[in-house]
Amino acid sequence: MSDATLGTPEQLRDPNYTPPILKAVPLGIQHVLAMFVSNVTPAIIVCGAAGFGFGSNSPDFPQMIYMIQMSMFFAGVATLFQTIGLGPVGARLPIVQGTSFAFIPIMIPLVVGKGVDAIAVLMGGIVVGGLFHASLGLFIGRIRFALPPLVTGLVVTMIGLALVKVGVQYAAGGVPAIGTEEYGSGLNWLMAGTVIVVTLGLKFFARGMLSVSAVLIGLLVGYVVAFALGQVNLGNVGRAAPFAMPNPFHFGIEFSFAAIIGFCAMSFVSAVETVGDVSGITKGGAGREATDKEIQGATFADGLGTAVSGVFGALPNTSFSQNVGLIAMTGVMSRTVVTIGALFLIICGLIPKIGAVISSVPIEVLGGGVIVMFGMVVAAGVSMLSDVTWNRRNMVIFAISLSLGLGLQLEPGALQHLPGTFKVLATSGILPAAIIAIVLNLVLREELSDEATEEVSGGMAGHGLGSIEQSDHV
Repeated sequence: MSDATLGTPEQLRDPNYTPPILKAVPLGIQHVLAMFVSNVTPAIIVCGAAGFGFGSNSPDFPQMIYMIQMSMFFAGVATLFQTIGLGPVGARLPIVQGTSFAFIPIMIPLVVGKGVDAIAVLMGGIVVGGLFHASLGLFIGRIRFALPPLVTGLVVTMIGLALVKVGVQYAAGGVPAIGTEEYGSGLNWLMAGTVIVVTLGLKFFARGMLSVSAVLIGLLVGYVVAFALGQVNLGNVGRAAPFAMPNPFHFGIEFSFAAIIGFCAMSFVSAVETVGDVSGITKGGAGREATDKEIQGATFADGLGTAVSGVFGALPNTSFSQNVGLIAMTGVMSRTVVTIGALFLIICGLIPKIGAVISSVPIEVLGGGVIVMFGMVVAAGVSMLSDVTWNRRNMVIFAISLSLGLGLQLEPGALQHLPGTFKVLATSGILPAAIIAIVLNLVLREELSDEATEEVSGGMAGHGLGSIEQSDHV
């Protein structure tokens, strides 16, 4: 999709090149449109879990609007850390930062049903986790061996599996509606289904930006349908201020062992994901490998962006993979383009009315978009797992890690006798699965024999290309 009027092929591969401004501005806004919904959704989910989000009728509902604002504002700030840089901080590449889905399964158990007061614990974990994340930049290249696709693919898949329940609950009417006649009604599923159908239609039959922004357009269509059905309440938009600055320690800050351990562990995974995104950008946009300096700077920026977000009441930031694909699609490697997008996000974050409009989206409409997004997280994990050689050793590591991790997620009562801190960490399912997979991958060096696995596979040996030697098929 590269355009000759943007510059020569050599210029388009140069991160320091600035296209003509009339072309650069829409390209920058295009990056924002590609990540906008994914960026604000975690704030909505966390606030809803805490009890002051959609459908809660809580007097603290405006606090969700503030967190949505900060999600936009600090996604922009963190992106500037990457594109412009600050000393050793930043890759100085067109990396778009945004609020991470990866931390949601860690955050929900920490805040569920506890109201706005519980957010202070999150902020403490985010600040410490962000600083820990930044420190990984000092040796990120030397620890990548511990996180092969078997481990990272498992973790991403687990994150998606932990989130899909949220999407269905939202589409059916939200947690506050559970147990009522309204929950799961045909009207609710009509709104959610509209979003899903439009999103899938654009993903499969559209090209370019229409396909990239399919979820956003699907939500807009669902919003119009909901408005026509009288399901949209715009009261908060009129009451929202026209302009507001970020407020340090808006939710307070509190340090909890469970939150700190959880955020630091997930920061480790997020750092490796960022390394992959940096490599994807340099390969797709410039046709070269990322340098050690770029990878280190990106990791510093990832962590610093998260720590600063926590100070002002926003959630953890990470690099956004969908924007890596957008760079490959447009062929424009310019960091100036992404800087323009970051400035647009910052402006949006200073206008509470934008957050109020987002909060007016019916939860069922959001549910339709979330079902697609979280399903894509699972699919991304499965895609990563496709790079694994599925020999019997790796099958056993995956089986034990997934079985225990997902099992604890589905049946948290099994750990009711654990101390509170360890219970919160273990019932997320993600941390136990990740730890088991990492340890077994480092300890189990030898391939297993046929006899070692056939007795427990129930006849399902999984004969993919990597599961048995190629010679067996010849």
